[in-house]
Amino acid sequence: MDVPAEKKLKWVFLILAIVISYGTIGYTIVEGWSLLDSLYMTVITLSTVGFQEVHKLSYTGRIFTISLVVLGVAGAAYTIGVIGQFIIEGELRKFLGRKKMEKQLKEIKGHYIVCGYGRVGRKVCETFLSRKVPLVVVEKNPECEKDLTQKGIMSVVGDATNDSVLIASGIERAKALISTVVSESENVFITLSARQLNPQIFITARTESPSAEKKLLRAGANKVVSPHEIGGQRMALITLRPDIVDFMKIVGEDEKTGFGIQEMEISSSSPYANTLLKDSSIRCDLGILIVGIKKKGEMIFNPSPETKIEAGDILIVMGENKQLEKIESSS
Repeated sequence: MDVPAEKKLKWVFLILAIVISYGTIGYTIVEGWSLLDSLYMTVITLSTVGFQEVHKLSYTGRIFTISLVVLGVAGAAYTIGVIGQFIIEGELRKFLGRKKMEKQLKEIKGHYIVCGYGRVGRKVCETFLSRKVPLVVVEKNPECEKDLTQKGIMSVVGDATNDSVLIASGIERAKALISTVVSESENVFITLSARQLNPQIFITARTESPSAEKKLLRAGANKVVSPHEIGGQRMALITLRPDIVDFMKIVGEDEKTGFGIQEMEISSSSPYANTLLKDSSIRCDLGILIVGIKKKGEMIFNPSPETKIEAGDILIVMGENKQLEKIESSS
C-alpha cells in the first residue's frame, strides 16, 4: 500500500524523537547523569561529531552506546531514503503545495464550491475558470487531485457528505455550492449539510428523476437541474430552431465572443434606482438591452419604457462584456 508523503514525513520526525528520547533516558538510568548531560551525549553520539564523552562510560554504558549508534544509523538510513524519495518523486513540492493550498482554503471567501469532478463537474469548472470565478472542488477520488492542481483549482479530497470535508472547503464563507455527484442520495445529504452549515448559501443540485427533485428542494436546494432533461431539450431545439441555439451558444460563450447576458441587482444607491426605464439611459448610453426585470419574484419580460426600476430589482441585461462590466459597477 502506498503511504502518503505527509505520513512518511511524520514518521521521520517520530523516529528521530524516539531515538533521542531513548538515548537521553538510557544515559540517565544507566550512568545516572543529569538530563542535560544525557541529552548532550545522545546528540553528539548520533551526529558523530567526535567530541569527547561527557563523563567516562561504564561497561554497561558502552554497550548502551553501541545500541544507540545502531538505532541512530537505522533511523538515519530511513530518513535519507524518505527525503530522497521526496526529491526524486517531487513529493516535497507536492507536500508544500498542499500546505499552501490549505492556508488559502482557510482564507478564501465568496467562492463557489463544486462537489464532484465527473463529466458534469468538469464542465462546470471549465465555465467558472473561463469567467475567473473563485472555485473549490470537493472530490473523493484522489486521482483527480493532480489534474485539478495543474489547472490551478483548489481542491479538498474527501466525501462531500461529510460535514468536516465541507467545512475544509470553506462552506461557511462560500457564496454558492453546486452538487454534481451522480448519486441522488448523496446529493440530498450534501444539500442538507450545506444548508445547515451556511443558511445563506445558494445551492444548485443535480438530479436524475422528478421524485429526487422534490426531495432536493425540500432539503434546501435553490435550483435543481437534470442534465438529461437539458440535453434532450437542447437536441430538440437544435433540430427545430438551429439559429436560436446558435444565438444561445454565442451568449453562453461570452468569454470567446465578447457578448453575453448577465443579471444585476439594483441597490438603493444606484443611479438607476427609482427611475423609469426610458429615463435610465441604459440603452442609449451603453448600448445594453434589458431583456427582463425581476420584481419580488415576478419576472417581467421585455419591459415597457414606462417600467419603473426600483431598489432590489434584478435586471437581466444583454450586450458587450465591456459595457456589462460598466453597468454592473454602477448598480
